[in-house]
Amino acid sequence: MKKLSIYIAASLLSMATFAQDDVYPAPAYKGLLFIKNATIHVGNGQVIENGTIKVSNGKIEQVGAGISIPADAVKVFDAAGKHVYPGLILSNSDLGLHEIGSGVRASNDYAEIGDNNASVRSIVAYNTDSKVIGVLRSNGILLAGVDPQGGTISGSSSVVQLDAWNWEDAAYKMENAMNFNMPSLFNRPNPFGGGGGRGFGAPAPEDPVKAGLEKIAAVKAFFREAKAYLSEGNHAEKNLKYEATKGLFTKQQKFFVHCDIVKEMLVAIDFAKEFGFDVVIVGGSESYQIADLLKQNNIAVILGQSHSLPTAVDDDVDQPFKTPAMLQKAGVLFSINDGDETTRYRNLAFNAGTAASYGLGKEEALSAITLNAAKILGVADKAGSLEVGKDANILICEGDILDMRTSIVTNAFIQGRQVSLENKQKQLNERYKSKYGIK
Repeated sequence: MKKLSIYIAASLLSMATFAQDDVYPAPAYKGLLFIKNATIHVGNGQVIENGTIKVSNGKIEQVGAGISIPADAVKVFDAAGKHVYPGLILSNSDLGLHEIGSGVRASNDYAEIGDNNASVRSIVAYNTDSKVIGVLRSNGILLAGVDPQGGTISGSSSVVQLDAWNWEDAAYKMENAMNFNMPSLFNRPNPFGGGGGRGFGAPAPEDPVKAGLEKIAAVKAFFREAKAYLSEGNHAEKNLKYEATKGLFTKQQKFFVHCDIVKEMLVAIDFAKEFGFDVVIVGGSESYQIADLLKQNNIAVILGQSHSLPTAVDDDVDQPFKTPAMLQKAGVLFSINDGDETTRYRNLAFNAGTAASYGLGKEEALSAITLNAAKILGVADKAGSLEVGKDANILICEGDILDMRTSIVTNAFIQGRQVSLENKQKQLNERYKSKYGIK
């Protein structure tokens, strides 16, 4: 009986170990932490062989070769033969807002009804218990931009760190950008007997370009009114939508314009010129065509899903792979993103790896998912690279993190806290290996 009790207790402990609901956010780590004997990829293009990182109270205190380690150091990680990277950053996503898909509405909170949702804040709907988060952490993604959707003006996005109890803990930077979904300025006829993609046999809609231009005019009118409202000293009543735009005019907030084709990006540049907004193109599949113009106007780009077909039928089939190198050559600040709903963003590093095979250097590709992303999201002062004074958001990897064949993340730290790399998919793998006796 005693043996049986011990067996049951051990079994329950084993189950608890592999239950995702029992994987808690790591507590703050106070004191020193060292990672030694590593190949350190700083994130800014620099690589340090046989280097050491010294972390004190969650902040990077020293990075380099020949750093002495006290004999009584509490935590020392030997990364001999391994590579160390900054935590990867997913620039644009609906992470924590969209879990299972359209089939389960209760798990989705990424869009509001209405066309102008300027006062919506995505951060308050962010779900830290999302099962997707654990999968991303184990693939090296430690920070993410969380953006609302729906309507023409969707509201404000925020940056989150991926090991938290609730949205307040997760918030890394609040309301860093206002999101504008550019109306289509491209007339796409329906190949199935209608117009505008409404379905088989559907009647042709109104001119979509004309309708899009009217929407753009209405958005510009809204921002002109907001500017006038904000210039007044006192208000009898607060207008929440106008109040929500204040950060745009003070440049404390970016203006994320979601669009792909050249015509639409030219409109985005016009917004920057008229209102002085700090504009970022999100998507930008045709950005390579006007790279010089984007550079002249200081417009950054968050590239959309690169493992996809090009926008136009006469583009090179591998154009999405080549676009990052073309933007880099023109001096445009850009980040690489992963918008694949099927794989739920886990392939971010491998999208960058593909770009590295099509003209972008490996360290430049790494910067596109670390330091560049941090600059665009407005968190480069504390994330994106392994530099002194920044948060210790660090990955230890057995191989090249950009290479799907060798990338195995063994340790991850957010703000110096060693976070769990357990996730639902690993647990299911172990479950069915046990079921079928696979070792």
